[in-house]
Amino acid sequence: MVKLYLDPGHGGSDPGAQGNGLNEKDITLDIALRIRTILLNDYENVEVRMSRTSDTAKSLSARTNEANSWGADYYLSIHCNAFNGSAQGYEDYIHSSLSDSSLTANYQNIIHAEIIKENELVDRGKKKANFHVLRESAMPALLTENGFIDNGRDAALMKNAAWRQKVAQGHANGVAKTFKLQKKPDNSGTIYKVIAGSFKSRENAEERVSYLDTKGIEAFVDSRNISGEVWYRVQAGAFSTRENAEKRLVEVKNAGIDDAFIAAEKRDSNEAGGYSIAGRTFLSPEQMNQFAKSINPNTPELGHFYLTFGQDYGIRGDIAFAQALHETNFFRFTGVVKPEQNNFCGLGATGPDNPGASFQTPSEGVLAHFQHLFAYASTEQLPDKYPLIDPRFNLVTRGSAPTWTALNGKWAVPGTNYGEAILNIYERMVEFALVKLEGILQEIRT
Repeated sequence: MVKLYLDPGHGGSDPGAQGNGLNEKDITLDIALRIRTILLNDYENVEVRMSRTSDTAKSLSARTNEANSWGADYYLSIHCNAFNGSAQGYEDYIHSSLSDSSLTANYQNIIHAEIIKENELVDRGKKKANFHVLRESAMPALLTENGFIDNGRDAALMKNAAWRQKVAQGHANGVAKTFKLQKKPDNSGTIYKVIAGSFKSRENAEERVSYLDTKGIEAFVDSRNISGEVWYRVQAGAFSTRENAEKRLVEVKNAGIDDAFIAAEKRDSNEAGGYSIAGRTFLSPEQMNQFAKSINPNTPELGHFYLTFGQDYGIRGDIAFAQALHETNFFRFTGVVKPEQNNFCGLGATGPDNPGASFQTPSEGVLAHFQHLFAYASTEQLPDKYPLIDPRFNLVTRGSAPTWTALNGKWAVPGTNYGEAILNIYERMVEFALVKLEGILQEIRT
């Protein structure tokens, strides 16, 4: 197992270099989070711990002490540069005491070459310096300077999310090549979906889902546009092998659904990755709340908590909100968990005799939700901005579910379609937001 300590430079009250409306601390964090996602999603036998996953301050000594105590195999520090507006390009550093034939220099050679392939920046070369993180880290260490934030050309690239993804990919490629990481098995092949009915009416589809639930079969509604018409398919499982799909099909037909069938489809990129749990929240609190209220007008306004804690923990707050909608039946609390528990994600709820955890306020309930997601998605130390209130945090196998679909069978048991059901709600949220936006634009135009 390779242990990478990933250090986004600066943070909190220390913005780092500034220029062209950008702060170094924001660029470095974004790139580092992308590096982590690529490595954890695409490679086997790698652990990643980050010095920070949100806009928090951390001293240099705290960073190197943490990496040393953890026993990291490699220290990778992400930075941006600044000079006088005229300098531009990429460079990286190892400690000045090291020879060109050292192991650290060899690692630098490999990673430098991979980053330069991707980053579209002028190559300023491989360098040495007496930086703290290079001097005080007990393992090989590299500090990368990804462009000059006060240079117009470099800054224009930094503002582009696609460029930051390419930079992250270059770093990840370099780490993978350096430590000979093995790619995870390709999940881009065929997926076998068990379809338990297709309806013109969403209400009829929801009735079918409810019926299957009484038979102990998890299902959800998936809308499809076919020949210009919207159809609502009831999906009762998605499997990577046809054999497992056939077993589920038998269960569905034994439940009385004679028209059930298997649809063999090519996985798309979202299904293959299941969306990373870590990442940026795209929908606003208003968009989350409005979608929920369109289904249940009595929905509590929790969107701002899901945005705030999502930013603090580096987790997709809008998809976490969709998970809360799934768990609470759009805050109608029709299961064993009751509204007064402020338990929006079903923490610890296993049945009528055990309705799960309770929290004093809605804010604490949402915070516990994010801490539990963090436990599944990350192997890093929990950020210390808030106290640990998730009573089941230490029961989770850390880092065992970096994507939403990886929660299947973990957050919910048997949970065959748990992640897919959450993502289906999220995609409906996005569609709802886009329709609302289009309506506003129409009003503006008229």
